[in-house]
Amino acid sequence: MHLHSPEFSTGGYIPFKYTCDGDDLSPPLTWDSPPEGTQSFALIVNDHDAPDGHFTHWLVYNLPDHLRELPEGWGNHDRLPDGIKQGKNDFGNLGFGGPCPPEGTHRYFFKLHALDQPVDLPSGATKEDLKQAMEGHVLSSVELMGRYGKAEF
Repeated sequence: MHLHSPEFSTGGYIPFKYTCDGDDLSPPLTWDSPPEGTQSFALIVNDHDAPDGHFTHWLVYNLPDHLRELPEGWGNHDRLPDGIKQGKNDFGNLGFGGPCPPEGTHRYFFKLHALDQPVDLPSGATKEDLKQAMEGHVLSSVELMGRYGKAEF
């Protein structure tokens, strides 16, 4: 399985418009080659360089097995099709919260999980709830890492 964004490469810089300093849009993502038996996908986006060690920027789950992309700005919608749900990010909001490091350049990990079943969670679940619901059901995972740092003014 592979995860890509047409807007930044692995290890590259996430464009301004996808950050809290820009339009705070979720970036477009595409993936391919899920393993046989995949029934749903879950996406977790974390900042591993946050002061507390991890900061969750986006949780989206119950993505249908036939889906292979999330278009730009998709994570900023409250109502989603096909039973897709979003969790609560560490900003305290449902949906996407863009990169927003307090200082320096941080790494943002977009991790997509192929699951053998949908997760039984309501909208607004936490990262811990999602990880527990996925336990024993992850067939494969793939990661895309992008960087962002606030400009010095």
